[in-house]
Amino acid sequence: MRYFRTLGASAFATATGLALVGTAFTGTGTAEAAPASLYAPSALVLTVGEGAHPATGTVVRAVTLNCAPAPSGSHPAPKEACAELAAADGDFTSLTGLGDGRPCTREWNPVAITGDGVWQGRRVTWSETYGNPCELRARTADAAVFAF
Repeated sequence: MRYFRTLGASAFATATGLALVGTAFTGTGTAEAAPASLYAPSALVLTVGEGAHPATGTVVRAVTLNCAPAPSGSHPAPKEACAELAAADGDFTSLTGLGDGRPCTREWNPVAITGDGVWQGRRVTWSETYGNPCELRARTADAAVFAF
């Protein structure tokens, strides 16, 4: 008799546990599956550094730029910078064409600029090195993205 009571209690506990586990795995789960937002994230860190290689140079200035859902960050002109990046489809290289064409000395004082983060949901890592600060300004003079 004792055997049947123990077996009945064990069977009941097992059935209850399975039922609870089953509801955990078959629950609706729609709240977890729903996207957190309706836009792809766009958040970047932009830097200007001294040195020939961005990885080993000294960062002199850095700003954050968030473009979705609204332009923000520590960049001085986030609205304009986000508009430029949107027009260029996140391609930094297209924003570094010859700006005002001013002449620069041939002094070797390398300056590196970088853009790192996420643009419209895809990973972005970009850098460019210029011979000196004058060349950097000449190549990026028209771009609000690099005006920080």
